[in-house]
Amino acid sequence: MTQYYRNTWAEIDLDAVDTNVKQIKQKLPEHTQIMAVVKANGYGHGAVQVAQQALESGATALGVALLEEGLSLRQAGIQAPILVFGWVSPEYGPIAAEHDLTLTVFQKEWLESVPHGDFQHPLNIHLKWDSGMGRIGMQTTEELHEIMDVLRRKNNIHLTGAYTHFATADEADLTFYHTQEERFSRFVTHLKALWPDPITIHSSNSAASIRFPDKSDHYIRFGIALYGLYPSAFVKEKQCIHLEQAFSLHSRLIHVKQIQAGDTVSYGREFTAEKSEWIGTIPIGYGDGWTRRLQGTSVLVDGRKCPIVGRICMDRTMILLDKPYAIGTKVTLIGKQQNSYISMDDLAQYLGTINYEIPCMINERVPRIYERKRHKVN
Repeated sequence: MTQYYRNTWAEIDLDAVDTNVKQIKQKLPEHTQIMAVVKANGYGHGAVQVAQQALESGATALGVALLEEGLSLRQAGIQAPILVFGWVSPEYGPIAAEHDLTLTVFQKEWLESVPHGDFQHPLNIHLKWDSGMGRIGMQTTEELHEIMDVLRRKNNIHLTGAYTHFATADEADLTFYHTQEERFSRFVTHLKALWPDPITIHSSNSAASIRFPDKSDHYIRFGIALYGLYPSAFVKEKQCIHLEQAFSLHSRLIHVKQIQAGDTVSYGREFTAEKSEWIGTIPIGYGDGWTRRLQGTSVLVDGRKCPIVGRICMDRTMILLDKPYAIGTKVTLIGKQQNSYISMDDLAQYLGTINYEIPCMINERVPRIYERKRHKVN
């Protein structure tokens, strides 16, 4: 067990991850498997721990953004198939092959630049088709033909899959989603005519898999929903799937004081007391990723909402208490306390962003405690 010395921590409910995997698994056709996406350190939840739980719960593959992320999972002893979504320099192809990491490819020049010579293990690749996302991927059949010509000359590189990514699967208007579906379908037909060997096809992200499970291919890529967060308010409102938020954030009061009318709090003296007030200090700040823009939101103390007052500092945040509380009293910044709840969506709406960003912004200074309901497993 890792020893933690600070009074701020995040709790990751592995039972919630288990529930979320099993919820989507029930909706999928028998031929469709789950690729759990654990990039960005598992969206801030912890890649290794979430990956292990997702695989135990029914996922059969993992997705990451970086070669380093895939290597970290291998170093942790995880042996499931791992796909790297991001562009990896071709010089590192042999490293990916050595550790059985599948790379994403969409450039003829990339294939030509992979070091020559025999690998101890073949390099597996998935082709990426840009059906409209506009980030990375092939866009023309000419590019596909050029890549296939190179592939036929590369005995140490194996094509094992192809995929695309939807830009608007979480929106009410599905016009562009259907356009992307049609473009990808044409690409797959063309690809299969050029490459008769069996390959894995996948296109559905969390939103598409929740809304259209019957349209799933060999895999779905289960990302944000794995962590109990809906891809959009529309998906949350309209779809019949129960997701459980896995991440909560907590701290404890380290100082409580009474201030008088006219007293101010924190840098810039932006908060001035109009009457006698109780102020609590908690040890979390923008150095932990608890951004200064959250000034004005509330945290939970004894189930009551207490607003953040004054500027959030690098290591500390001040809150307006309704009464004096004992040093060490638990404060919940994200999650449930008694009958009150602060969700990722609440904070995302306040910040004008998406719920994806909230757990990702809480950095490694905040320890993650892994739990199964009441039983700690870290």
